Order: sequence, then C-alpha cells, then structure tokens
Amino acid sequence: AGRPAVPGKMAAADQQARYGQPAKGLLSEKVSTCTTDVIALTKQILKGSRSSELLGQAARNMVMQEDSILHSEDSLRKMSIITTHLQYQQEAIQKNVELSTNLQDQLKHLLK
Repeated sequence: AGRPAVPGKMAAADQQARYGQPAKGLLSEKVSTCTTDVIALTKQILKGSRSSELLGQAARNMVMQEDSILHSEDSLRKMSIITTHLQYQQEAIQKNVELSTNLQDQLKHLLK
C-alpha cells in the first residue's frame, strides 16, 4: 500500500503553504502597485505629448505674430516717410501762399 506520512515532510509542506499565502498577497499587492505606476506613467507620457503639441502650436502662433509685427513695422516706416513728404509739401504750399500774398499786395500797389 502507500507509504506512511513522514511527520517532518508534512510539517515542511504545511509551513510552505502558510508562507505561500502571505507571499501571494504580497505579490498581488506588488502587481497592483506596479499596474498603478504604469497607468500613472502612461498618463504622464500622454500629458507630455499633449504639452509638446501645445508648445508646437504656440511656436507656430509666435511665428505668425512675428510676421505680423514685421509687416506692421514696415507699414509704420512707410507712413513715417509719407508724413515727412507731406510736411515738406505743406511747407512748400505755405511759402507759396505767402509769396502769392506778397504778389497780390504788389499788384494792388501797381494798379493804384
């Protein structure tokens, strides 16, 4: 028939089973912690890639703004040149009006 159970081997197997339960619980806890960490890491990576997209969009917007600023600067420079020319024309017209007034006075004097 079967072999008689050896008390030392039974005790060792029983002890292993008792230690196995806490080890399984600890392993389960570690797997759970690891899973939570992987989820957190995945969320952080996704957030990082979203940040990268936002930074790229901000850079594109900044380039567009820079172009607008350069265009505005060019327009202001042209307007400044036009203003200077208009001032010269106004001064010339003012001198001509003064000359014409003088000529009118001279003509009146001659016609008397």
